Amino acid sequence: MIMIFIRPKNINEAIPASIGAVIVFLSGSVSTADLIDISSKVTGAAITIIATIVMAIVLESIGFFSWTAALMLKVSKGSGVRLYWYTLLLCFLMTLFFNNDGSILITTPILILTLKNLGLKVRQMIPYLLSGALIATASSAPIGVSNIVNLIALKIIGMDLYMQTEMMFVPGVLGLVFLSFLLYMIFKKEIPQQISPHSYSIPLQKNRLYHPLQKNSDVLFNEKKKLMINMLIFVFIVRISLFIASYLGIAVSLVAVLGSIILLIWRWVYLKINPKDVIGKIPWHILIFAFGMYVIIYGLHNIGLTNLLLVHLKSIVNDSLFHASLTMGVITSVLSNIFNNHPALMISTLALTEMGLDPLIMKTVYLANIIGSDIGSLILPIGTLATLIWMHILKNNKIQIPWMEYIKVTILVIPPTLIFTLISLYLWLLLVFV
Repeated sequence: MIMIFIRPKNINEAIPASIGAVIVFLSGSVSTADLIDISSKVTGAAITIIATIVMAIVLESIGFFSWTAALMLKVSKGSGVRLYWYTLLLCFLMTLFFNNDGSILITTPILILTLKNLGLKVRQMIPYLLSGALIATASSAPIGVSNIVNLIALKIIGMDLYMQTEMMFVPGVLGLVFLSFLLYMIFKKEIPQQISPHSYSIPLQKNRLYHPLQKNSDVLFNEKKKLMINMLIFVFIVRISLFIASYLGIAVSLVAVLGSIILLIWRWVYLKINPKDVIGKIPWHILIFAFGMYVIIYGLHNIGLTNLLLVHLKSIVNDSLFHASLTMGVITSVLSNIFNNHPALMISTLALTEMGLDPLIMKTVYLANIIGSDIGSLILPIGTLATLIWMHILKNNKIQIPWMEYIKVTILVIPPTLIFTLISLYLWLLLVFV
């Protein structure tokens, strides 16, 4: 984890995770049979996430996200505050329709391009960039399919995607609304009230810029509108199909792959873009990182770490539904900020499966773990892989947001959002499922 945090010579985070996994395997803590078991748990989630990222790459290649940026500026009507709220909405929808890592990878460069074209200073960019990143990452909580680590944990618990969403979507979205409000209260003095329509342009097509004041600007914007809306409707249908598939017992990964293949063929037929370009753009390292970290955690599980958690936590978790959700959510949050949310959620989920809990309490604790992993992990930049990717993108674009600047915001907004969302989960389950 130290190697992942400091990234000497800018090494990919998958390298130290892979080295750690090999050492754990050679030590005998993880057997070949364990590796096969790990593969069975990780493969479906990995395929689903890859298929989702492929769909995002296809949309990016046809200019969907540049068109979206232009749409945001258009409907903002010169208001920096409106642009701020549309930024948060975009980041939420991107994670909801794709996944948190893909959302960060795609929305961050778009936001940087948009904000630079507006001529904003770095101080004025921070509210948009930091709030967008926090919302994009936290938005993986409402539905399990938006985060690879959530999908893997879902497989371990044996809970279907439909049930997870039914129990989690409402409290997850309430938590996001609460977080958005807190972020706005912190940043409202930094957000520019007005943005000049004279100052921005967005590349909608190759060698063609969209500007709201240029001649025939609406023609250029609208000529792509029909294609973009059709693409968005298709992605929405695929996303809904994942939940239907989960409810019917059909492999979610199969539906995700089918959707991405249809989108690739659609682009190939209508825009003559060969699907080969997608292979080089897929961030394969995310999957290698997840598999490596899971091997390491499985080794810790086998030598007694989860038993240690079991001894200290079982009585608290069994005490009541409220104590169960609050305790495990906070513990997973603390572990995520120290060790990253991938290993933290795996540790807490593996411990959960051996506590012999009542089915409702087990599902509640699992969902509390997700809240701790997806929302509570955001206090430190090292808490999630998505935040590490975000920091890396900012650095490459010569935008400096120091750790202390980041923590000054997150320490004020994340703990109350974590507690609010955990209490919302408890009340929602009490109202609907108990």
